[in-house]
Amino acid sequence: MVDGDGPAPAAAPEYGTVGPGVRVVDEVLFGRESEQARLTGQLDRAPATGGALVLRGEAGVGKSSLLAATTSQAARRGMRILTTTGVQAEIEVPFAGLHRLLRTVLDGEREPAARDTVLAAVGMVDAPVGQPFRVALAVLDLLTTTTAAAGQPVLLAVEDAQWLDRPSWDVLTFVARRLTSDPVVLVMAMRDGAECERRLASAGLPELRVEPLAEEPAVALLAYRAPGLSPALRARVLSEAGGNPLGLVELAVVAARFGPDALLPASLPLTARVERTFTALVGELPPATRTLLLVAALDDGDGLDEILGATAGLETTPVTVADVQAAVTAGLVEVDDGFRIRFRHPLVRSAVRQAAGVARRRQVHAALARQLAGQDDRRVRHRAAATIGADEQVARDLTAAADRAARRGAVASALTTMERAAQLSEDARERSDRLLRAAGYAVDLGDHPSVVRLVRDVEEQYLQPTDQARLSWLREAFLGGGWSGAAPLPAFVDIVDLMRRNGDTELALHSLVTLSVRSWWSNPDEQTRGLLLAAAERLDVPALDPRLVNVLAGVAPIERGAEALDRLSVLMRRMDSDPGDLFLLGNAANAIGALGLATTFLASSVAGLRSQGRLGLLAVTLVNQAWTAAQLANIRLGLTAATEGRALSLETGQPRWAMTADLNRAHVEALRGNGETARELADEVERLLLPSGASPILGMVQLTRGVEALAAGRDADAYRHLYRIFDPADGAYHQYLRFSAFGHLADAGTRSGHHDQVAAILRTLQPIVAATRSPILRVTVAYAEAVLSAGTDADGDAGTDEVFRARLGTDLSGWPFERARLQLAYGGWLRRRRRVAESRPLLREACAAFDALGVVPWADRTRRELRAAGEASRRPVDWQSLLTPQELQIAELAATGLSNPEIAERLFLSRRTVSTHLYRIYPKMGISSRGELGRTMFAPGERGDTPSDTPS
Repeated sequence: MVDGDGPAPAAAPEYGTVGPGVRVVDEVLFGRESEQARLTGQLDRAPATGGALVLRGEAGVGKSSLLAATTSQAARRGMRILTTTGVQAEIEVPFAGLHRLLRTVLDGEREPAARDTVLAAVGMVDAPVGQPFRVALAVLDLLTTTTAAAGQPVLLAVEDAQWLDRPSWDVLTFVARRLTSDPVVLVMAMRDGAECERRLASAGLPELRVEPLAEEPAVALLAYRAPGLSPALRARVLSEAGGNPLGLVELAVVAARFGPDALLPASLPLTARVERTFTALVGELPPATRTLLLVAALDDGDGLDEILGATAGLETTPVTVADVQAAVTAGLVEVDDGFRIRFRHPLVRSAVRQAAGVARRRQVHAALARQLAGQDDRRVRHRAAATIGADEQVARDLTAAADRAARRGAVASALTTMERAAQLSEDARERSDRLLRAAGYAVDLGDHPSVVRLVRDVEEQYLQPTDQARLSWLREAFLGGGWSGAAPLPAFVDIVDLMRRNGDTELALHSLVTLSVRSWWSNPDEQTRGLLLAAAERLDVPALDPRLVNVLAGVAPIERGAEALDRLSVLMRRMDSDPGDLFLLGNAANAIGALGLATTFLASSVAGLRSQGRLGLLAVTLVNQAWTAAQLANIRLGLTAATEGRALSLETGQPRWAMTADLNRAHVEALRGNGETARELADEVERLLLPSGASPILGMVQLTRGVEALAAGRDADAYRHLYRIFDPADGAYHQYLRFSAFGHLADAGTRSGHHDQVAAILRTLQPIVAATRSPILRVTVAYAEAVLSAGTDADGDAGTDEVFRARLGTDLSGWPFERARLQLAYGGWLRRRRRVAESRPLLREACAAFDALGVVPWADRTRRELRAAGEASRRPVDWQSLLTPQELQIAELAATGLSNPEIAERLFLSRRTVSTHLYRIYPKMGISSRGELGRTMFAPGERGDTPSDTPS
């Protein structure tokens, strides 16, 4: 190969094929021992496990040679090889790269459901695709079941991955992150640059940087490839190539053919000098061959018949396959057994494209458009490329193409296509509307820079009133310059009213749902909350509409908390709702502290979203589920939901939700005594939050720090951190987060000499319990009343017994942590009053509950109380700490009776990955069969218990 480290014969290379387009070439690589060793290691592990690796480096540094050598080695091992190449001309063609990669797999008969989903995505069948990640799941299933059926490991080899169309990139990186237990290896080569950096920043894939050659292998390569160079010319080429193998080879060719004067100055980038050498080679070809190469360079396909047909429309003489041979002989392109043209290096394509003038490129695009009759999306893209100035018909066709791309899940392609449609619009109103629609696609992608650019280009005077409202919304959200808190909420109410008056009730209600989240986190004043409530009540929607209930709970948990609780209780009997509606109901339940209802709604939502493959909303729902679990000290669910929610948030372009997942995990880690991890996570989130000014969210950081200090026995520190949530003058103050934090504050305050301060806060919260019937506030206030009543050893009286017994007599089913904490406080008080025999049953039951939950610090504290009461209690093996969050999740699902395929489908993993995890889980837990999982995972009565959200 000419772009790498090994030999490239003057004539077309001799190679065999393993499937269409797969080359098996024996090459000598110079100075690449360490890189080859790592790639060989990947192949060595392939019969048992898979993996992914990104080869990255500058153009011509040898990535393609390493990839080709790996492909050849895999072929000799009998692996199945699937290849694809990213092409700049195809970067806007949805799933083009994926189609090329899976061409041969899609011909098979296995996994028809997965195959049909992929066929629909690549446009080979006319069928709805659904959510984008449904395609990724289908590809994962297709690959892993294919390898399992054939018993043949697979190598996926991707060249120029930085130019893959975005949907294909998203699918392949999704799959790559899950290749831990299946014999599938993915190796991608990427050229350094801005696009490479953007993509790899969020991909989470291992990388191997390919550096320029050291002096000795560079000298050896040059001597091997250009043995006839004079010493002076050899030294010049070595100096100017800087260890780049492609530079060494191509500059040597130029020097040998044209002499030293043909070498461009070293001040120019190496890519420019190499491109110039390719331009010179192209210039020596016959005219028809040069035209054919330009058509191939601008085409978003690679079929030889298509390229010949378009070329024929540009030449006055007949064009045949013979016209391709001159380019093949010159080593500029290759034609595989499937009659597909491939440039031997991307710089050849770039050189051909840059050497052509604008007018000639327009002619080629027009010829391609004529050739592609019947392929509407590709045809209109070439028509657009051939168009200068406005053309409303092309703009309308591009708009339709963008809509089709969005329906297929290719939102990135829809964005660029819609933006081009706006550029070609003749009518100013249509242009602004298309820009706004493109901005909407950018919002869906989480592409903040594109939203900003598009919003600034919209001409507001040409918009309909509803679209003007949408534009105002986008401007505040994306051009506001950070967290603006409650300040813009009144203005947003005006926008919502405008939407309502223009008949767009759905958009108005959707906007209020978004505003309710902001309101909950912004501590708005009573007047602002009233404005939001009034706007909601002006909408003509049913009282039990999940969106309306969500708004009431999020905007006014105190004023409308009881009403929202009643509506949620009614809706609890209608669990056949859409998973998206169930998410809204779970979110509403969390907002008012109805954690039992939240647990049920969110669990049902997660199940539904999993089955539908709606990973974007699933990520958000999992993060909310982790929040609920953390408030309940449900360690297993908190860890697994936070970990999976974080991963899916990053995969779906929602970094803010990933940050929230980290906070939830920090809270759970604090509860189970992993203080260092909790502190690190909280510190990192605070570092990200402070510049944005989102101070109310810092209340979660303080909650985590307070719980961590409480777990470690640093009561004064815990009180200091937690009190910030209750202090209206503090930036971390949060009027609703107080509800769940109050029990911890009561613990820390009564043990650190702040009895009076806790009592004062209690007096402010007691009326809210009566007004809102908030379940979490009811429980934490009851606990605070009990521990305040206990006071110090000297203050105990008969009334304390009555308070504790009354609080333990309330319905605490589904609140195991709160019940155990109350038992610990009562048992400790009894022991200090020398009522040891009475204390032991309470302490024994509390210890068992804390052990089952995995809240080790509280269990250890209870054990110390038991020892002081004269009873020994052995600390059980904390098997939960031995499992990773994913292992914990798989073990729990297996314990409920799900099969491996069912678990794989739920968690978006391969079946083999699930099996491998279970193989590791059993010895960690000290069990030997699936049947023992249930007995080990669940304490008696633990399955399905949720907090009661009705007072007793």
